[in-house]
Amino acid sequence: QVQLVESGGGLVQPGGSLRLSCAASGSIGSIYAMGWYRQAPGKQRELVARITNGGSTNYADSVKGRFTISRDNAKNTVYLQMNSLKPEDTAVYYCKYDSAYGSATWGQGTQVTVSS
Repeated sequence: QVQLVESGGGLVQPGGSLRLSCAASGSIGSIYAMGWYRQAPGKQRELVARITNGGSTNYADSVKGRFTISRDNAKNTVYLQMNSLKPEDTAVYYCKYDSAYGSATWGQGTQVTVSS
């Protein structure tokens, strides 16, 4: 089984930056994609950014141009660089691993709070 350990969340002022990390371990096998999702209280969990095995990326319109997803294959780690943060970015952020076989693993989530 794959395990995901997230870190990097916290409290930041509007306009500030945070970098989230998600380290994968266990039976990694063939990775299809890894992504970041977020969920605010009373809201549905939504896709923030995703990167495929081939390196293709996609972003939610609300974060495009501000957030960047990247992956260090040697470390089995995916990152989410978040710049120009806004209060509406406040949410619990979850890392997700998608295998090439259709299974998925979620991280425990890390809180990001953007407030002055």
